[in-house]
Amino acid sequence: HEAAPRHVVAWHDLANAGFYDGKTFHRVVSGFVAQGGCPRGDGWGGPGTALLDEVTPLPFTRGSVGVATNGRDTGGSQLFFMHAWHPHLDGRYTWVGRVVSGIDVVAALQPDDRILSVAVEVQR
Repeated sequence: HEAAPRHVVAWHDLANAGFYDGKTFHRVVSGFVAQGGCPRGDGWGGPGTALLDEVTPLPFTRGSVGVATNGRDTGGSQLFFMHAWHPHLDGRYTWVGRVVSGIDVVAALQPDDRILSVAVEVQR
């Protein structure tokens, strides 16, 4: 929550409203990322609003969750889960959290897998 407060609050609100229910993982790159949360299902959609980047030096290691963007300050609903550490992302994208359990599920994601529901837990 401290690293990206605007994004965490926005995603919390989207999740509570059921925004993510039924959305797909439209992009899965083995050894890199699984990306989803696009309402269009193709990586070009969002919730209708964009957030300012909240970039930190936190590393995008295995299990990290980041904000997928289409350029500066374009984050919205799309997120990605890291399959492995890719230091070229460090300091370039908004880091919002990490997977604390179920990394095996993240590793097994395939393109077009559907999100059943999302719960955002904020640890303070």
